[in-house]
Amino acid sequence: MTGWTADRIPDQHGRIAVVTGANSGLGLVTATELARHGAHVVLAVRNTAAGQEAARRIGGDVEVRELDLASLASVRTFAAKLVADHPVIDLLVNNAGLVLLGPRRTTADGFELHLGTNLLGHFALTGLLLDALAAGRGPRVVSLSSITHKNAHLDFDDLMSERDYRPAPAYGRSKLATTIFGLELDRRLRAIGSPVISTLAHPGLTRTNLTPRAWEHRGRLGKAVARLGLLATQSVEQGTLPQLRAATDPGVRGGQFFGPAGLFETRGRVTEAKLSREAADPAVGRRLWASSEELTGVSYL
Repeated sequence: MTGWTADRIPDQHGRIAVVTGANSGLGLVTATELARHGAHVVLAVRNTAAGQEAARRIGGDVEVRELDLASLASVRTFAAKLVADHPVIDLLVNNAGLVLLGPRRTTADGFELHLGTNLLGHFALTGLLLDALAAGRGPRVVSLSSITHKNAHLDFDDLMSERDYRPAPAYGRSKLATTIFGLELDRRLRAIGSPVISTLAHPGLTRTNLTPRAWEHRGRLGKAVARLGLLATQSVEQGTLPQLRAATDPGVRGGQFFGPAGLFETRGRVTEAKLSREAADPAVGRRLWASSEELTGVSYL
């Protein structure tokens, strides 16, 4: 397999990078590669014990900070303390995500847990760190999407899935919302001439603990994908390359979306990925942004 690899990451010395969900899976590999290339990496994690173990494995210039994206109070506390210590931030990788099985659950603020964690926590975090990012060198925000976003649809009359809740579709909707956010963020940053760019990536089908959960309830095809599991998926190291490219490639432009080039974008070398029509619709982006500001109480751009 050829194409873009982590060896093409430029020197990151002097850069401050924040990676959410950095204690396992895609986040751990992202943090490891950024640190390997010289960045000071902040591991933003809910479980600090797991974060400390990840920091030990990574080595390099890393620090662990507690962040629970399912709590806006935690997001605000994390952001305030981080900016106090690091008034200049160069990179934010909104990597953390979850897939639930079982009944509907909510965040500390009453949001459906998928949407509240995968979108709203990161929406608030990005806004609270934006001034520090604007002071950075070649600053970027990377949002982590999923191929499941392509079959999802947002119902603005039921964003919290109170009327119709099923775990896997709720995950897909949260990833559609995350994708819409990343694109709308790019539009708004461009409109004000900000030095910050917003990019997006998805890992295809990668061997993390999220992949089977995201697919197993999506009808016959989803169940087949979940059963094939290890045969259909790629390594975490390969699956992380799209977001590493989105985060570090000097030639990347705001709004670009990266994923695997293989069959149905499930695996393979890194290429530009395809967006669903709904994800790319600016009118949907504006509506979701307004809803996110109202729900989180964090307004920016």
